[in-house]
Amino acid sequence: MTIDGFVHPAFAVVADRFARQFRKPGSGGGALALRLRGETLVDVWGGFADPHDVTPWSRGTMAMSFSTSKGVISTVVHRLVDRGLLGYEDRVADHWPAFGAAGKGDITVRQLLSHQAGLHDIRSLIEVGEDLLDPEQMMERLAAARPDPPPGTGSGYHGFTFGWLVGGLVRAVTGKDVGVLVQSELVDLLDLDGMHIGVPASEKSRVAHTVLNTGQFNTIHGLAVRADRFDRTRRLAEAFFVEGFDRLLADPERRMLDVEMPAVNGVFTARSLAAMYGALANGGTVDGIEVLSRRTAHDIGRVQTRTRDYVLGFNMRWRLGYHQAFTTGRLPRRAFGHFGFGGSGAWADPTTGLSLAFVTNKIGSATTPIGDVRLARLGAAALAVVRSLQP
Repeated sequence: MTIDGFVHPAFAVVADRFARQFRKPGSGGGALALRLRGETLVDVWGGFADPHDVTPWSRGTMAMSFSTSKGVISTVVHRLVDRGLLGYEDRVADHWPAFGAAGKGDITVRQLLSHQAGLHDIRSLIEVGEDLLDPEQMMERLAAARPDPPPGTGSGYHGFTFGWLVGGLVRAVTGKDVGVLVQSELVDLLDLDGMHIGVPASEKSRVAHTVLNTGQFNTIHGLAVRADRFDRTRRLAEAFFVEGFDRLLADPERRMLDVEMPAVNGVFTARSLAAMYGALANGGTVDGIEVLSRRTAHDIGRVQTRTRDYVLGFNMRWRLGYHQAFTTGRLPRRAFGHFGFGGSGAWADPTTGLSLAFVTNKIGSATTPIGDVRLARLGAAALAVVRSLQP
């Protein structure tokens, strides 16, 4: 497959690995962007933006990137902390009083961002999948919900609920919805070309159509049914299995794009994600613009939990809204970001100054709750080049 864009010669091997993802018919398309110490060294795209291999992926194509959205909305929270509007040790209920119901009065912003609030269970909050399309309802239900297990028990990945929790918090602090804040705090600040939580009608045509494999959702359904039978895995099903979510993804009207589902439905270009994470990889500043103070940029990379996540079943080393960046081979110890269901994701490595982002419309064949192996392999290839260039 021919790819378009720019590649520094040193990273040709990374671009080639990217191109191999989309050689077969029905493989969809995607984009990859890489910055090193703020300089763009890879900005490529290729494949198709529809399931029928008709519409080529263009420079401006965006993709719905699922949980990649969590890292973006978390960065908005950190900007509010920098301005003194929030503190990590603040109790969420002090800003959002309704949240204090049902024993949640002492949950802190730090616990919320590191998935320690005990509010992972999406199934108990909804009756049908379409309930996810009503953000007001979801925030109200979470404010009234009782945590299980109790806050502070440990981390349990809030796969769907994280976005409405953050959304309710930032609205209480600023009076603005999280999608509006993403626009003002990140897009306008950095002059980004594609980053939305809830897509304006004028931009909807830029969003690639998701390439689905129906069999994957049958497999996920079967896993959820089995997970429900055992206490050790029950919470995985509670956090992820939403009856009818596959129908929302296949909806010809793409209603998911019209609303704010902040943990799930963010749409991005890889270029925009790499720019934002470029700041997080380089002390809070990118292109001469301070996104976060140096102190905050350092603090958000500190590991908050080191124990087994009771939803996912393994150690995520949660930061404040981000997780350990996973690669094949040797892991970058200090790197953090957020991967998304289906394969997209982005991360920053403060050790090397590297930021990397990959977006795609093809739901990967080896999906996990946080992504698949494509991004892990691209990250490993990029790091191998960077390590060869640096002492």
